[in-house]
Formats: sequence, C-alpha cells, structure tokens
Amino acid sequence: MDRYPPISEHGLVGDLQTAALVSSQGVVDWFAAPRFDSPSIFAALLDHDRGGYFQLAPEHPEGTCKQLYYPDTAILVTRFMSPDGVGEVVDFMPPDRTRVATDRHTLIRLARVVRGTVTFALDCRPRFDYGRAEHSLGLDKDTAVFRGPGIDAHLQTTFPLERNGQDVRATVTLRDGESAGAVFTVCASGGAVPEPPTTDWLAAQFQDVSGFWHQWLSQSRYRGRWPELVHRSVITLKLLTYAPTGALIAAATTGLPEQVGGERNWDYRFTWVRDGSLSVRTLLNLGFVEEATAFVHWLVDRLKEREGQDGEPLQTMYRIDGDPHLPEETLDHLEGYRGSAPVRIGNGAADQLQLDIYGEALFAVSQGRELAQQATHRGWTALARMLDWFADSWDRPDEGIWETRGGRRDFTYSRVMSWVALDHGMQLAEHYRRPADLDKWRKARDAVLEQVMERGWSEKEKAFVQYYGGDVLDASLLFMPLVRFVAPRDPAWLSTLDAMDRKLVSDSLVYRYDPAASPDGLRGAEGTFSLCTFLYVDALARAGRLPLARYTFEKMQTYANHVGLFSEEVGPSGEQLGNFPQAFTHLSLIMAAVTLDKALDRERER
Repeated sequence: MDRYPPISEHGLVGDLQTAALVSSQGVVDWFAAPRFDSPSIFAALLDHDRGGYFQLAPEHPEGTCKQLYYPDTAILVTRFMSPDGVGEVVDFMPPDRTRVATDRHTLIRLARVVRGTVTFALDCRPRFDYGRAEHSLGLDKDTAVFRGPGIDAHLQTTFPLERNGQDVRATVTLRDGESAGAVFTVCASGGAVPEPPTTDWLAAQFQDVSGFWHQWLSQSRYRGRWPELVHRSVITLKLLTYAPTGALIAAATTGLPEQVGGERNWDYRFTWVRDGSLSVRTLLNLGFVEEATAFVHWLVDRLKEREGQDGEPLQTMYRIDGDPHLPEETLDHLEGYRGSAPVRIGNGAADQLQLDIYGEALFAVSQGRELAQQATHRGWTALARMLDWFADSWDRPDEGIWETRGGRRDFTYSRVMSWVALDHGMQLAEHYRRPADLDKWRKARDAVLEQVMERGWSEKEKAFVQYYGGDVLDASLLFMPLVRFVAPRDPAWLSTLDAMDRKLVSDSLVYRYDPAASPDGLRGAEGTFSLCTFLYVDALARAGRLPLARYTFEKMQTYANHVGLFSEEVGPSGEQLGNFPQAFTHLSLIMAAVTLDKALDRERER
C-alpha cells in the first residue's frame, strides 16, 4: 500500500452526518466521527504512521485496481483484478433519514469474489483524536471494540479476527460467488453493542442504501448533455451536507495541501456562508427544493441569533450546527500529506471581514418562491435590519473572497456582491410587499455600482481588477455576469474576459489571481482553481463564445478523478490538490453545465 496515494485516488462514502475516504487500494485513510468536523479516527492521509487506517484488500496485491460507484448511488466499489481472480470491496454507510444528530455511525465493507479465488487481508488501526489519544482493545473472535476517549468503535466481521497489539488483523479466502463482511460502528462510550452482521443483513443493507440514493436522485430535473457528471456532483453535494441542520461543508477533509510540501493547508469541514448560499440556486435548478430550503433556514437562523447585538450580523463560516467558534490550531505531531505541514484544525478565517457574504446570503434567500414564501415575519425583520445596517457599512476594506492573510483592501468582488445584497433585498421587499427602507437601500446600491465602475476598472488592463487602484486580475469577477452586475456581452465585460484569457488562463485552466502580483501573506504557490475554471465556462457561454466554452468544459472533465470527483485545485502536472472532494468545485460544475446546456440549446434552435 502506498504511504500517501494521490489525493485523486479516492472515493467518498457517507451517511449525511459524516464521511470517509476510501483509496483505490481499499484503504480507509480518512474518517472523522460522529460529525464531519469531529476529531479523526482514521487519518493516514495526513500521517501514515500516526493517523490510523482501515485496509481491506487482497493479501498479495497483483494486477490492476479499479474503482467506481454503483450507478446513481454513493456506494463505492473497489475492484482488484489478478490472474488468480477478481475481488471487490464494496463500501457504503447507511444514510441518516431522521435528521437528528447521533453519535452512532456505521461503515459497511463487503468483500466478494466474482471470479477465481482471492485472499483478502484486513488491517484495522484506529487512532483517536487525530492520533493524539491512546485506546484499548477488547477482542472476542469476530468482534473487536476499540475504546477511545468518549467514543467506542466496534468492528464486527463474518470471519475471525486476531490481535495485533492494540489493533486487529485477519485474512479470509473467498471463491467465486462468496462474500464476507466487516462492519465498523462508532458510538459514545458504553453505547449498545451492535447486532453481529449476517450475510442476509449485509445484502439487505446494500439494497436499502441503493434504494435510498436511487429514490433521492429521481427528483433531479436535469435533462442536459452531461447527466452522469452532474448527478455525481449533486450526490457529492448531498454527501457533504449535514442532514440535521442542512449545512453544506466545503470539503470532507482538513490539511490536504494546495502545494505539496507547502503551508497552504486548511480545515474545510465547516460551512461557509458563500458556498452554501450559492448552492441554493443550483439545487433548485435541479429540483432539490428540500435541501435548498434547509440551508436557507440555517442561514436565516444565523441572522436571528445576532439580532440586537453589536458587530457583524454574519461571519464568514460556522460549524455545521451554527456554532461560530472555530479556533485554529496546528497538529504538530502529524507530518502532513507527503510532508505538507502544518496540519491545521479549526479555521482562523472565520474571524475575517468578508463583505461579499452578504450578497451571497441575499442571493440565496431570493432564489425562487419556494423559499421566499416560507419566510416568517421575524426572518424578514432580521434580513431588513441587516440590510439597513449594510447600507451604512458596505464601504470598508476587507479580506475578500480568497481569505488572504496579507491585509485588508477594497476588493472589487466584495463591492459587486454588496450591490447584489442591496439589489436582491429590494426585489424581495417589492415582490412580497414587505416593510423596508427602499430609498436608503436604493441609494446605497447605486452608490456601490458607481464606485465599482469608477474605481474597480483598470485602464492599463482594460478590465475590472481585483482591488481598487491595482492592476491585478481576479477570477472571482467571473461572477459579475452571473449575478447580473454587468451584461454578459457588455464591451467592458468582454474586455475583462479577454484580459483574463491572457493573464489567468493556462491551457483552459484558470488561476484565481497571481500571488506574485498580489501578495496574500502566505509562502509558496498554488494550482489552478477548478471553481474558477467552471466559472470561466459559465462566463464564456453567457458571452456567446460557445465553441471555447464547450471545449473548456469537456477538457475540464479530463481532470476529474476516476469516479468523477474534484478537489479544490489542479496542479501543474494535472494532479488534484487541496481538500477533497470540494463542494464549491462540484457546485460550479453544475452551474456551468446548466448554463452551457441552455446556451447550446438556444444556438441549435436558431
């Protein structure tokens, strides 16, 4: 087994409260429980020796490994092909149907042989609390219980286990048509011991989980050109959503580097107002009203919590239950993925000032009558008070969308989204006849627009730029036509798009900005941002540049991993970098596909 397989060599399974990564070698090398943002139990992806892992794979790997999802589900199948036989490991987690937070979560691993004979080896080495806590082991034939601080982990198999220090291992030989199971269940200390798994129970669980995903995906209204790509992305968004609150996390992992060996390693297991808000329109477009509604309720609850208090009405990100406290610390005992230290948990950017989030929040709330009609009077009052405050507070330097740590600036994107906040607030008030100080909002909105047009434009670059007074281009401004701040074929916008082509686009991939020209307070470089590449496709399609838009979109698909997943960035050799899989990338993929579909359909009808 590779000490550190490529980030892309993984699939994701989950139960809508937490998730696990499974490598194409059959290794669970990331799993945190009971929640996405809980301390890890398996984290070999961040330190092979100290992080812990759960391997179930052929004892003597030979031949080829392949990985795929069972169609239209979150059931992952890892196949091992050799001259002696073909074996499979099927991984899945029974999804949460109650939307009630629980400490009990189950990962089911089913080994089976479809040709010949295969001997599977199991090696289970949990390391609680990011590898900082000791554990004890109780073992009885086919049942092991690992006891960590405040948590028990039960491993139950259909074959005998043997002790390996405080860990367990086993081998089982299967022939054509035979199967065996390993069920890993975590719960609070002293929780009830699960019933031992049987072959019939394992088969029933597979059918039940498969049925859940098929039924859920049947809501999709997408009928475009890329159904498998779009549906894999929306399943991934569902897997990254915490069912009890409806909060979407940015990614399933922490600490995976934007540059191998570098320091740009962050914890993405939290809910960014920006990411979640922009998911609402996408979910509604595809027909997933329930998920979109749940996030808007979560968002409005954050506003209600701040009513009558001093300070900002919203912060950049929260924990999945709405907790605003995300203190950042480093785990110095972990070496990091391929030596990429430090490994961080928590996120210091939660305390940054990022004014664009108000635009994204109002963009979310204003999407569709399905959501706006559900707004309570108290919810509207909280929104209106926020906008009254924002009309007086928008004109300030901030840290911007990219959470730079190089000081505050007057970022153009933040101003564009300030315009969105005020404009969408006005639309809501007028459409639903809600009380509002429309004159104040209108005056502020128009002032924002005039300021951006005057100060956000660079005559040198003939383009809108990253911050006032500079000449640095920024791919976040690809949102400008999407939110209707500018017309998609406005000459000023087309000139900006041309400038981005020259400065930010490399072989169809898009950098978010040039760190050398706009220092962000961090050492090292980074790859191209997949989010920005999909936004580029969206902007090209809106501008009528359809051949380039489609070619870029098709080319971008070649950077997906073998099961259709994307991380945050693409490196210089086409490798995936950053936390994995990333919600914002999959969200922007869907946005680009829908926009491109519509543009191509219009072109065909002419």
